[in-house]
Amino acid sequence: MKPPHLLLAVLLVGSAFTVRGADAAANWSEHCAKCHGEDGKGQTKMGKKLDIADLTDAKVQANFTDEQAFKAVREGLKDKNGKTTMKAVEKLSDDDIKALIPVVRALKK
Repeated sequence: MKPPHLLLAVLLVGSAFTVRGADAAANWSEHCAKCHGEDGKGQTKMGKKLDIADLTDAKVQANFTDEQAFKAVREGLKDKNGKTTMKAVEKLSDDDIKALIPVVRALKK
């Protein structure tokens, strides 16, 4: 009887990852797309105003690490003059932010 239990455990773990993936996509839509756009190109009204980089560009993606992306979401970003250019997303847990990183990386063309 162990094999069915093992199968059930594998299915439960797999479904947890599927839900996490769905949560990450929903979090992108809710917290990031307003400025970055659903496609990550930054061609939204706010994205254009803030001159947001195109996250689909491989060169842009090469200019930041996963750790820097995490920190940007957790703490926000400021320009040279100290003006906030990206607000911190306070409603997301560390795990939620970590789950967003592959979503951002998947935007790269």
